[in-house]
Amino acid sequence: MLRTVLFTLIGYFSGSVLYANVFGAVFGKKEMYQNSTDKNPGTANAYKYGGFWCGTLTLIFDLLKGFLPVFIYLLSTEQNGWGLISVLVSPVIGHIFPIFAKFHGGKGIAVTFGCLLGLFPYCKPLFLFAIVFIFLSVCLRISPHFYRTIAAYPLAFLAMLIAGVDPAVRFGFLIITAAVCLKMYLSKEERGRVKIRILWMH
Repeated sequence: MLRTVLFTLIGYFSGSVLYANVFGAVFGKKEMYQNSTDKNPGTANAYKYGGFWCGTLTLIFDLLKGFLPVFIYLLSTEQNGWGLISVLVSPVIGHIFPIFAKFHGGKGIAVTFGCLLGLFPYCKPLFLFAIVFIFLSVCLRISPHFYRTIAAYPLAFLAMLIAGVDPAVRFGFLIITAAVCLKMYLSKEERGRVKIRILWMH
């Protein structure tokens, strides 16, 4: 129990470090995302407004801050059980509502991938989440990105439910889905009209 609480706190504080801000400052692009339409301190804006290296380093560290708490927690305990839920969720919650940035964070997409990667060698949840995102980005292209994210998380949860993903992981992902959807609801991002374009139709 104590180990779970400790790693949950580590996960939250790890998630609360916004690397778009960190590397934006390193590359002289402090608060670069303020120029964006969604004001989101995340990987996409780090690439768009900070350049290749700023974006790449932000992506790597956003993945790591989700990966490391989950992976190390699983290495340190033989019985993960339902305790895994809070550890799996905490980096994403930290990124979305970071204590170091007045609870104004990013969407949590890269961090979600990092958390699911931390389940290695149990890769089914990661693959399902990736497949859904790729499908909605390439085959059934939903735009703008706001609606794609809103669609991807519930669909990925449904895929995990159908595929029989571990119940603790599934429930943790449901909480992540709720947190991301809440963030999107509170977002000041310009939403526009939803457009759906099928790959083979123009």
